[in-house]
Amino acid sequence: QFAKFTNSLLLSLAVSDFLMGLLLMPAEILRSMTCWVLGDLMCSVNFFLTVNITCASIGNIVLISIDRYVAICDPLHYSTRITVARVKLSVCLCWFYSTFYCSLYTQEMLIEPGRYNSCYGECVLVISDFAGMVDLILFFILPVSVIIVLYTRVFVVAVSQARAMRSHVTAVTLQRSLNQTNKSELKAARTLGVLVVVFLSCYCPFYCYTLTDKNAVNDPAASFVIFIFYFNSCINPLMYALFYPWFRNAVKLIITWQIFKHNSCEANIL
Repeated sequence: QFAKFTNSLLLSLAVSDFLMGLLLMPAEILRSMTCWVLGDLMCSVNFFLTVNITCASIGNIVLISIDRYVAICDPLHYSTRITVARVKLSVCLCWFYSTFYCSLYTQEMLIEPGRYNSCYGECVLVISDFAGMVDLILFFILPVSVIIVLYTRVFVVAVSQARAMRSHVTAVTLQRSLNQTNKSELKAARTLGVLVVVFLSCYCPFYCYTLTDKNAVNDPAASFVIFIFYFNSCINPLMYALFYPWFRNAVKLIITWQIFKHNSCEANIL
């Protein structure tokens, strides 16, 4: 059950990350490196998709943190609190909320494409101080706070459970259990630390830069910061998928072409 629910959230995150790499990054390269030749309408659509997909990606990360929190901190009630219907509803609401928010965020550009362009071949987005502050709170401060609080709680519970198990081992296996517990604690700390640090490392530069200038997203010098912002979606598959042993084993079977063997369906990846 846990794997099935988590996989649904990972699939939603994978879709948002894939769309970001397929649509947003090439458009940003075109916008920053050359003259925008796709017209005012496509410029508006580009910013609409940028806000939509980015918000959906952040929302999926928050949903995954909530799922892991319930699974580890309240495992006995996990099957009743996290159901298939609730997971599907959460994913749909995440994408709906992202679409609704970005419609409000970019409504002026959608109604009048090219209204902020000063010349042909330009594709810019002007963000008001109020809109920038709302965006900072809703899609940086709030998600970061939720992720840090939940993962900190998860780590504390995991360590306390490991220590409780360690206190009940026999004297014969005490030393071996100590070593295994220490390794588990270090692995949990490393995993949670990587999740939080990477998220902050990718998003902090962008929001810090945009706070200095509300039109910073239109500055060619800001392209590097924007690509760091997008780079979080490249790291997400490594953090949220490759941490699972069964996923690594499945990738190994694909890379080594063992899936083409007649008995590949019987391979044990668990």
